Amino acid sequence: MNQENLSLYDRLRTVPKEAQKPFNNGRFSGTDINPMWRIKRMTEVFGPCGIGWYYEVVRRSLEKSSDQTISAFIGINLYIKVDGEWSKPIYGEGGNNFCTTNKYGNITTSDEAYKMALTDALSNATKQLGLGADIWFANDKNHSTKYDAQQENMNAANKAGIPASQPTAPEQPAPAELARQYLRDNAKAFEFYQHKYSHNATPDDFSADELNTIYQQLKNANKL
Repeated sequence: MNQENLSLYDRLRTVPKEAQKPFNNGRFSGTDINPMWRIKRMTEVFGPCGIGWYYEVVRRSLEKSSDQTISAFIGINLYIKVDGEWSKPIYGEGGNNFCTTNKYGNITTSDEAYKMALTDALSNATKQLGLGADIWFANDKNHSTKYDAQQENMNAANKAGIPASQPTAPEQPAPAELARQYLRDNAKAFEFYQHKYSHNATPDDFSADELNTIYQQLKNANKL
């Protein structure tokens, strides 16, 4: 393997703990990468946005599914400057729900849909450079990660005859994360709490205390 080809990939692959956030939206779970950290890391490696890297939106659309959900999609071309030369376009696409029907039959729309779709598109484009690779490819045998260390410890325990620990049930999302996801999926609720906590521009801006309070209110109203 040509390690020179992996030099940029290896510079971008690691994500600090403070930039990681576990999520569980009921359909799937995983780890989110803080979008501002992603921009910061691109700036550290390539320079300010618009000077050392930039993107252009090449696709913007709304599409309706069979259940009448309307999703917003954005496609971008990402460009980076390396050794004074601009790269070819690196395509990324992202999407988010724009219009959904909740369990009570009410239709809700999100004015954050295109913004979240753009964040998703930028994530998918920068992923091709290796940004955050350890989140997506934890079992890469060419790079030691915390997952490799855990496996090595398990192998050592097995050789020593130490019984393996029993698997535990999947960790349930914290109340604050449930409240945050509800605000992401329900534009009217987000608008209500945005006015109440006027300093918050997106669901990600709410503090843990605010989200815990919102969770309790939603739970009391049988919304969660």
